[in-house]
Amino acid sequence: MQKEGSILLSDYAAEIETTDVLNSTDFFPVLQGLYGEVGGIMATAKKHIRETSAYPGFKKAAEEEFGDTLWYLAALCRRMQIPLEEVFAEAANHGNFKNVGAASDMAEGALAYIAMPITEPGSVDTTLVVLGQSAAALLGHSPTRSDVVSFARAYLDAIRTAELVFSDVARGNLRKARGAFLDPQPADLIGLDFDRGFGDEEQLPRHFKIKVNQRGSGKSYLQWNGVFIGDPLTDNIADRDGYRFHDVFHFSYAAILHWSPVIRALIKHKRKSKPKYDEEQDGGRAIVVEEGLTAWIFSKAKELNFFEHQEKISLGILKTIGEFVSGYEVEACPLKLWERAILDGYAVFRQLKENQGGWIIGDREQRTIQYMPLELEK
Repeated sequence: MQKEGSILLSDYAAEIETTDVLNSTDFFPVLQGLYGEVGGIMATAKKHIRETSAYPGFKKAAEEEFGDTLWYLAALCRRMQIPLEEVFAEAANHGNFKNVGAASDMAEGALAYIAMPITEPGSVDTTLVVLGQSAAALLGHSPTRSDVVSFARAYLDAIRTAELVFSDVARGNLRKARGAFLDPQPADLIGLDFDRGFGDEEQLPRHFKIKVNQRGSGKSYLQWNGVFIGDPLTDNIADRDGYRFHDVFHFSYAAILHWSPVIRALIKHKRKSKPKYDEEQDGGRAIVVEEGLTAWIFSKAKELNFFEHQEKISLGILKTIGEFVSGYEVEACPLKLWERAILDGYAVFRQLKENQGGWIIGDREQRTIQYMPLELEK
């Protein structure tokens, strides 16, 4: 699939299918999800249109809501065994559109036909109300093909009124869904090595072994290659929750995501040879973002017994992580990779906490982090 230009709706439907983990014969969760996402569209699209210059982030939010709605529409079509591209072709085949020929940007086809609107768009309020009514009609009874086409037509009108590009909506949702639900393959991680082109002194270590030792004072100490790094840590809270060992999460990010401004600063491996990287990716603001994100995840993990016996992180948490790191190089990492970094990092954390220390062993090439007891030191 191309990275730019148009996207075939058949390609979108085929690539998104593997992210559909809902019961393949149960319509209700899909219809309920679609209706809920339409509510999200109604909340964000109006803000995007009316306050774009003041809040440019609304455009991204609106694209995401339209993308999530498209996901549920594709899931509905899959259960009804109706091709998604046929639904939209029928939706665009009415008096408000005309087909215009265009030179295709796809090698497989020389000519494409684009459904161009020929009437003035309705008001934001009117268009969104129609979209909401079309979604409600799907919930009222077993949906028919005509109901689905009517909804798709209202969806196209709403995208137009919101001044969004349909291909951007579809591609963004495809990246989000596959990144959140599918384990990344080696091909997906090509290019997600943010410092390979730098010298060793400016790279996060490819392999590392960190000694974590808690002394009688209750403070946690870190050693790398026999040298103490960072400051001794305590939990800094009355409830001794083990946060003194939280540096393991930064090492987990380094090993699995190939990212950690905190560790770069700790071991003095910032990318100073390129001032842009040094300032924008390794600087103080990036460090604050990583520390803040780590503390926020810890607060959620604490409520969930530090993710013990869990194999997944909620999509809500993963989406918030994506918002935290927006604008930094690590935003290119799929959310599923974040999930691995968090779960594996907390697996080591729980052992450090239980044993009051140990070894953190990281391997960037394999994207792994492991625990080893202190008594096994060689």
